[in-house]
Amino acid sequence: MKKILVLLILIFMLISCGEKSNGSKEKISGEILIDGSSTVAPITNAVTEDFRMEHSKVSISVGVSGTGGGFKKFIDGEIDIANASRPIKQEEIEKAKSKGIEFVELKIALDGLTIVVNKDNNWISDISTEDLKKLWIEGSQIKNWIDLNPAYPNLPIKLYGPDQDSGTYDYFIEEIIGKNGHIRKDYSPSSDDNQLVLGVEGDKGALGFFGYAYYLEQKDNLKSLKINGIEPSEENVKTGKYIPLSRPLYIYINKKSLSEKLQVRYFVEFYLKNASVIVKEVGYVPLESYVEQENLIK
Repeated sequence: MKKILVLLILIFMLISCGEKSNGSKEKISGEILIDGSSTVAPITNAVTEDFRMEHSKVSISVGVSGTGGGFKKFIDGEIDIANASRPIKQEEIEKAKSKGIEFVELKIALDGLTIVVNKDNNWISDISTEDLKKLWIEGSQIKNWIDLNPAYPNLPIKLYGPDQDSGTYDYFIEEIIGKNGHIRKDYSPSSDDNQLVLGVEGDKGALGFFGYAYYLEQKDNLKSLKINGIEPSEENVKTGKYIPLSRPLYIYINKKSLSEKLQVRYFVEFYLKNASVIVKEVGYVPLESYVEQENLIK
């Protein structure tokens, strides 16, 4: 009996220790401030929801002021993590250095920037990068669809796209218009991709562009265009066939936050461990592996 009693006590102690060990992460608290790309926001929001189920005492704020807007706040030390749909620019790196901000860059997904039109548009299903440039470049005289192609209707083109703080805006200019080019001014800009979706949905002559996940979410209400004969799809993005509009998506973490805020470290670890599943659920394309990046935060 004594042996059994001692054994039971040992088992109880081991279980108690295990519960304390497993419960240690549950006790973390504090806040995590995140801002930046509206393209990356759906991934980070989904990660946040799952993370809160395990760590309910951590307060997480996810803003969508655009990649450029997020980097401004990140460089000023206002946020812990910046969502970005483009790599950080050299001038932004220099500003960060001047303010003592060190960071870790992590790729978290692949995206296929998607060109969309109204679902009732029955005259175009494929557009060339050349025509995209003619349509969007500063000084363009294309006002109606017939101006782009005589076979198209004489219907005004209403353009919707990200604003100047968006990484998608920068990416589109570099890949379609040219690195030193500019987008025409007479389009409807927004830092919120949901507003762009609503704009295209509400106008038969509309055309816009934004991240692939936003198209998938509203694919019954929108029509995507092929680019040079290649449709936006998970397979085409992953294999690099969907060019030039396939791109990586990022998060940038303040190193000080990573080392001094336990909640930030746990969040980033959780992000990387669950990204492959969450990224796909949201509608983007997961990377082949996240293992190497996990070493960057240790």
